[in-house]
Amino acid sequence: MPRPPRRLASTCIGTVAAGLLATGAALAAPEEQSAGSDIAMGAYLDYGPPGVARIPFLSHWLGGKEIRVGHTYLPGDQWAGIEGNVSFLEDWAEWRLARDDRMFVLNVPMQERNEARIPDYQVAQLIRAGADGQYDRHFKKLAERLVALEVPDTVIVLGWEMNGTTYTHRCGPDPENWKAYWKRIVSTMRSVPGQDFKFDFTPNRGTDAIGWTKCYPGDDVVDIVGMDSYDQGPGRNFDEQISQPYGLQQHVDFAKAHGKETSYPEWGLFRNGDNPEYVRRMLKWIEQQKPLYHTITDYCPHGVWQCKQNPASTKVFREALTPQRPDPVIPTPVIPTPVVPTPVVPTPVVPTPVVPTPQIPTPEVPTPVVPTPVEPSPVVPSPVVPSPAVPVPSPVVPSPEVPVEPSPVEPTPAVPSPAVPSPLVPSPVEPSPLVPAPEVSPVVPEVPASPSPVVPKPEPEVPSPAPSPLVPKPEPSQPTTPPPVNSKQWCVPINFGEWLSKLVGKQSVCVKIDWGQDTGFWPF
Repeated sequence: MPRPPRRLASTCIGTVAAGLLATGAALAAPEEQSAGSDIAMGAYLDYGPPGVARIPFLSHWLGGKEIRVGHTYLPGDQWAGIEGNVSFLEDWAEWRLARDDRMFVLNVPMQERNEARIPDYQVAQLIRAGADGQYDRHFKKLAERLVALEVPDTVIVLGWEMNGTTYTHRCGPDPENWKAYWKRIVSTMRSVPGQDFKFDFTPNRGTDAIGWTKCYPGDDVVDIVGMDSYDQGPGRNFDEQISQPYGLQQHVDFAKAHGKETSYPEWGLFRNGDNPEYVRRMLKWIEQQKPLYHTITDYCPHGVWQCKQNPASTKVFREALTPQRPDPVIPTPVIPTPVVPTPVVPTPVVPTPVVPTPQIPTPEVPTPVVPTPVEPSPVVPSPVVPSPAVPVPSPVVPSPEVPVEPSPVEPTPAVPSPAVPSPLVPSPVEPSPLVPAPEVSPVVPEVPASPSPVVPKPEPEVPSPAPSPLVPKPEPSQPTTPPPVNSKQWCVPINFGEWLSKLVGKQSVCVKIDWGQDTGFWPF
C-alpha cells in the first residue's frame, strides 16, 4: 500500500499556501453541518501542521460538512519518532481538544526502519525480539506522551497493513510471535495511568501476502477491526472487491462475529485512474455498513480534493458528501388588502297602508239546550191516611149494589210542589193486604170520570217543549171490577205519572193470598 509522503515541519507554511492556491479554496469559516449521516468522516491531508490547517478548507469545499476525524502517521525511521518525540503531535492534540465530538487517529509503526525493505528472515528476528519485550519502553513513552497532550482517547492504528509486504512490521514471516508482540505493545500502553486508547487492527483488503485473519491477536487486545481498501487488485470491479476472499464482506462479517466496530482508515483511487464508479460504490458501502469512521487518502494519485487528475471522481465525492440543505424559505410579502368602506345606503321605510279589516258580525246561533235525561229516582208518594173521624168501609160487607157514599169530610190530597219538580220515577210499593188503598170506590156510579178539580195542573214558569215529568197528570178513575168477596187475589193499580204511563201502560200489582179455611187465617 502506498506510503504517506513525509515533509519537514519547516516547510509546512509554504505547503499550506501552495495547497490553497492549487485547490482554489477560499479561506472562510466552515458552515454548520446539516443533519445527515453520523459517521465520522476525515481525510489524510498531511502528517504535520499543513494537514491540520487544511481541514477547514476541505469542510468549506464540501459545503460545510464537518470534518470530525484528524488522521496522521508517526515516522517509522527511528524509535524516537515512534515514541512520539515529534512536534506536530501538539498541533493535532490542539485540534482534537477544540471539540468533544472530534476523533484523532494515529498510525503507529511497530518497528524502526519500517520502510527499509528488510528481508523476511530479519523481520522474523525483530518480531521475536518484540515478543520478548525488548521494545516495550518505546511504546510506554508514546502512551505517556499522548496522555500528557490530553489526547488519551486516541485511536491507535498499530502495525497497519500487516498482511502485506511493504512494512517491516509485517506479520507473514512469523504470525504467532507477531500476535504476541502486538499483545505486549497493547498491554504496555494500557498500563499508563489516564489512558483510554482504542486499538484498530487494520489489514489490507484481500489476501496479499497472508490471510489477515491469521494475524488477528485476539478480542482482548483489539477494539476496532479496520480495513485499508484502494481501487486496485485483487478485484476487477467493486463487486469483486466485496466478495473476494478477505474482501470487504468478510471484513464486515469478521468484525460482527467478534463484536467489534469497523473502520476504513485508508481508501481512495489507485491503479484504475479516475474511477467515479468506485468512489460512488465505496461511499454507498460505507453508508450501509455504518463504520466508526472513515478517512480518504487525499493526495495524488489517490485523492479527490488536492489531486486534479481525478475530476469525475472529485465531482462524485463532493456531491455525495455535501450536506443537502433545503432551499431557503423566502417569505411571501403580505400586502394588506385595502379595506374599502362600503357606503351604507339607508333603506327607505315605506309605510305599509293599514287596510281596516271589515268586521263581519258572527251570527249567534243559539245552542239548543238538550236536557240531559236524568234517570228519575222513583218517589213513593206517601199514602194519605184519612182522619180517624172518617169511617173506613169495611171490606167484610161489600155490597155491589149499594154504593158507599164517600165521607162528607174528604181528605186533603197531597199536591206536589211545582217549584222543585223531581224527575224521579216513583217506585211501586206493594200495599198491605190489610189496608186498602185510599182510592175512591169505583162502584159509585154517580162519580163522573173526570179529573179532580182539587188538583190543578201546575203551569211551568218557563215554557218547555216537553211536559214536565215531575208533575203527574191526574188520570180519570176507571171503573174496575171489584174482586169477589173473600177472593185470594188483591190488585192495586200503580200510577207512574203521565209520561211513564204512556211508555209502560197502566200497571197494577196483584198479590194472591190464600186465606182458605184450611189455612187457619180465614176470618169469616
